Amino acid sequence: MKMEKIVRQSILYDFYGELLTEHQKRIYEEIVFDDMSYTEVGDMEGISRQGVYDLIKRCDKILEEYEAKLKLVEKFQNTKAMVAQIQSIAKELKEANADVALVDKIEAMEQLSNAILEEY
Repeated sequence: MKMEKIVRQSILYDFYGELLTEHQKRIYEEIVFDDMSYTEVGDMEGISRQGVYDLIKRCDKILEEYEAKLKLVEKFQNTKAMVAQIQSIAKELKEANADVALVDKIEAMEQLSNAILEEY
């Protein structure tokens, strides 16, 4: 469960982190990505452990609210799933067909689908 939460926090931060203040970003990164304790961060930042905890909770809520409104993570995950299907179908077609012209077109499809993923 904890790992899933960290993955979710990371993904949301990747999409919406730039919308947080510099102070929020710094503390969020120290807790989520650098795996520092609330006490360590509080000591470094000159705030209480509870203050750090509250800030992280507030940031999580902000990031979740952005996702609820914009749904960029959901759209990204859906796009990844569709591209994976395209690539799977392309692979099946290449394996089932020896026509060089068709194989070239299938390879072009694969390159386009990879380019879509790289855009994200």
